Amino acid sequence: MAGESLSFVHRFLPAQAPDAPTLLLLHGTGGDENDLLPVGRMLDERAALLSPRGKVLEHGMPRFFRRLAEGVFDHEDLVNRTHELAGFVERAASEYDFDPGRLFAAGFSNGANIVASLLLLHPRLLAGAVLLRAMVPFEPENPPDLSGTPVYLAAGRSDQMVPPENTERLAQLLRESSAAVTLDWQPGGHGIGPEEIQAARDWLRNATSGT
Repeated sequence: MAGESLSFVHRFLPAQAPDAPTLLLLHGTGGDENDLLPVGRMLDERAALLSPRGKVLEHGMPRFFRRLAEGVFDHEDLVNRTHELAGFVERAASEYDFDPGRLFAAGFSNGANIVASLLLLHPRLLAGAVLLRAMVPFEPENPPDLSGTPVYLAAGRSDQMVPPENTERLAQLLRESSAAVTLDWQPGGHGIGPEEIQAARDWLRNATSGT
């Protein structure tokens, strides 16, 4: 089902089983609402899929928030866009009648960064998250309460866009907020491969079994 209501152009695919979770799918720079649907199905073929398109255009490429340079984020825009996305998710839960308590996010690159921002600014919104090639979105003044929230953080040892120390700092921030972080280092770069999709699938199966 395609939609332009609820403030974001998006796709919603209903769950294939009554007890299945919902996956919020957030694409990378230059992607759209269709990009991560196959990944969502690989992560959990039963899940409902909610996939919005980022509203910010950078040289014609959709993103979820502005940046000033590569790796340098427009903090004010990031915060505002994160709140806007949270509102969209809450309205979508009502519109499509899915359980917000079983909502897991899966984001890649720019999409993973705004998922990290959602975790820090709206700690009760998500039941868990899969972060593929994420960076620290910002340094919070005080750590939020993410007690028990499971987070899978996949990083590439050869990633030219995300320095290893940035990944380690994001994992530390989430752990300081009491999230249950799994940091999975992969040998590759900024792209994602089938091995870590399978690892994320296995992690998600375990994480959703407790919700």
